Amino acid sequence: MPTLCRDCLQTAASAQPRCASCGSRRVASHPELFRLTVAHVDCDAFYASVEKRDRPELLSRPVIVGGGRRGVVSACCYIARTRGVRSAMPMFKALAACPDAVVIKPEMAKYVHEGRRIRAMMEALTPLVQPMSIDEAVLDLAGTEALHGAPPAVVLARFALAVEREVGVTVSVGLAANRLMAKLAAERDKPRGFAVIGADEAAGWLAPQSVSLLPGVGPAMAKRLQAAGFSTLGQLAALDPREAMRRFGEDGAALAARARGQDMRRVNPDRETKSISAETTFDTDMSAQDALEAPLWRLCEKLARRLREKDFAAGGVTLKLKTAAFAIRTRAARLPQPTRLPDVLFAAVRPLLAKEADGTAFRLIGIGAQPLAPADTADLVDLADPEAPKRAARWAAVETLRAKFGEGAVLRGRGLRK
Repeated sequence: MPTLCRDCLQTAASAQPRCASCGSRRVASHPELFRLTVAHVDCDAFYASVEKRDRPELLSRPVIVGGGRRGVVSACCYIARTRGVRSAMPMFKALAACPDAVVIKPEMAKYVHEGRRIRAMMEALTPLVQPMSIDEAVLDLAGTEALHGAPPAVVLARFALAVEREVGVTVSVGLAANRLMAKLAAERDKPRGFAVIGADEAAGWLAPQSVSLLPGVGPAMAKRLQAAGFSTLGQLAALDPREAMRRFGEDGAALAARARGQDMRRVNPDRETKSISAETTFDTDMSAQDALEAPLWRLCEKLARRLREKDFAAGGVTLKLKTAAFAIRTRAARLPQPTRLPDVLFAAVRPLLAKEADGTAFRLIGIGAQPLAPADTADLVDLADPEAPKRAARWAAVETLRAKFGEGAVLRGRGLRK
């Protein structure tokens, strides 16, 4: 039984409760430990961990990263999770569950910077790194053993220690034969986890689990499966492809295959970004169009900045509104030509808002860019719009000033908070 100490990185041929070299109990043992190459790496409570790193006095306190009382939880530390707080939970519910929590407003620029540091450390291990979010990625280390002088398991344990030492946050690692099982393994013993699920044990490990464990099976799908008599993944896995398709449509066969732990997806570092968006939740409901336009303009500026950072342009815009009753409305419009300018985005989305501002009270507003277009197609000179180059130059100047002097250096009147 191959064994690896996650603290001193010593390996052994037989399983043992403690490392023979350093005495650590953080020992990983598995028959396939040194043969598996696909890993899912997930930072532990990333936003909250970064905040605790920067404010050590909060280490023993429950911390919630999120907006105002009307917003939602962006992240929470594990202390807060033991009190029932979860990501995406409304803040008023989170504070009711954990009234002594320290609430910190998200500082996305800081999290993005730290996330990129960790991503660079991953890319030093293998070129096959597929980001899943700011703090999560899947890696394939096949063929890298000669390069690193160690099997992938050792390389990943070394990486986890380096992240703790150099960045000051912890990660959990799932090691398996494919992407699906690596993701499930990464969730097994967070935080600071290192779980291994071998190819031969995947189906047996999944069989007794609830169907809701499977990524992509949300509450609605889980209810549908349970109503059809499938409460465990083993029951779902027993379906042959034809029967699965008859019961659950085109995706039925793939659903049953995933219930058996099968996943043919490769790690793709060039995964396509399909949309970019920005949204905000209000402290109090808003219904008047002029009141809604100020935050919408600020979101257009934020979206324009994100398009530039990700090297895309917007080929169309999508307006998102959430009512006081939590019903979601979306409206979309195509643009005559791709853009990365906030005033063009605002001009396109403003008529969509006008149609929806019918007196309904809204708690959230958002704007998205979809479809995305190449950056070099944005805001080209057009005889019908000779001012386009000037607008682009003005926006570039505004962004330069803000980068140097802060967000408040240059403000448009329509974006001022009333």
